Amino acid sequence: MRLALALAAVVLAGGVVRADEKPLRIGVLNDQSGIYADMAGPGSVIAAKMAVEDFGGTVLGRPIEIIAGDHQNKPDVGSALVNRWIDEDGVDVITDIPTSSVLLAVQEIGRKKNKLVLASTGGSSDFTGKACAPTGIHWTYDTYALAAGTGKSLAKDGPWFFITADYAFGAALERDTSKAVEQSGGKIVGAVKHPQGTTDFSSYLLQAQGAGAKLIAFANSGADQVNAIKQANEFGIPQSGIKLAGLYLHITDIHAIGLPTAQGLILTQGFYWDLNDETRAWSKRFYERHKAMPTMGQAGTYSSILHYLKAVKATGTTDTAKVVVEMKATPVDDFFSHGGRVREDGRMVHDLYLLQVKAPAEQKYPWDYLKLIRVIPGDEAFRPLNEGDCPLVTKEAANRAAQ
Repeated sequence: MRLALALAAVVLAGGVVRADEKPLRIGVLNDQSGIYADMAGPGSVIAAKMAVEDFGGTVLGRPIEIIAGDHQNKPDVGSALVNRWIDEDGVDVITDIPTSSVLLAVQEIGRKKNKLVLASTGGSSDFTGKACAPTGIHWTYDTYALAAGTGKSLAKDGPWFFITADYAFGAALERDTSKAVEQSGGKIVGAVKHPQGTTDFSSYLLQAQGAGAKLIAFANSGADQVNAIKQANEFGIPQSGIKLAGLYLHITDIHAIGLPTAQGLILTQGFYWDLNDETRAWSKRFYERHKAMPTMGQAGTYSSILHYLKAVKATGTTDTAKVVVEMKATPVDDFFSHGGRVREDGRMVHDLYLLQVKAPAEQKYPWDYLKLIRVIPGDEAFRPLNEGDCPLVTKEAANRAAQ
């Protein structure tokens, strides 16, 4: 028997593990092949595996496994996959989760089954607002933060017209940005919704021009936003004096659009690979595996998993409630954020960055696409704790935050 156990021992991700030990499983749920595959997809899986490797591969004597699933941007597909992961495969944590309709559906599963949901790429601010849960933590950004950055900075460059993706994320992004623009003295003259996966934006762009817009804001993402910005340039809209605002752009989107077309665009990011020596060092490791620089969501997936694993080690348990308490009590300390903190509503508060796309002549090396305009402090970037209508937030906590 002893010999059999010895022969059954395996080496996994840097640690010696007995075959009879149950692994801690983390599920990366995202779009693996569709319009959001570049911003999340296989790159988020790579980032998750890097977090596990950097942590050491094991925790509490258990191997750590990363599994991946494609939700196809459909809440029913994502929900079925998550339920199977939890009920049959013993998954403890669901992470990444672009497409807010899927994210909000998974939030409810996590609440019901007491499993941690670590959102990195999904963006609706409702996740830590009216739909908040004791099992949900929002890591990288949200629609309120994007509005606080890009919306406020360009508020008076309008009048604004929104071309918005017709699903939960687009609705939240238009809502939060409209509020930020109007509070900053800007004007909105109209909006139109488009289906996910739209390839022809000509009619929407014509509506924006017809409404008298001086700034067209794209409240969409991924391939939708790339196509919309490219077509706007093909139609000569920026050349006519109308500005474009990509409210949810990623470094991979800039790469796809190209600097000649994207130059001058303003965007808000929770992470940029070329900010400092730490971000560059991690990003170059990521690039070696993925052949693209990381998006903010991919970097956030790494950071959120690493913080989770540190909490598991510190508490000596994978019990969701105890681990979440530890995650909220401990500052985030890694290349993604130094001094970030997880609030009562599950919002991880950290600095954001307002950036501008460089002109081709300003580029010095590959993927040198953005220049920093300013750092947005976390307390300014994210919605105040007392304004989110999260039922987890006590009146005392909300009053303290408001002071």
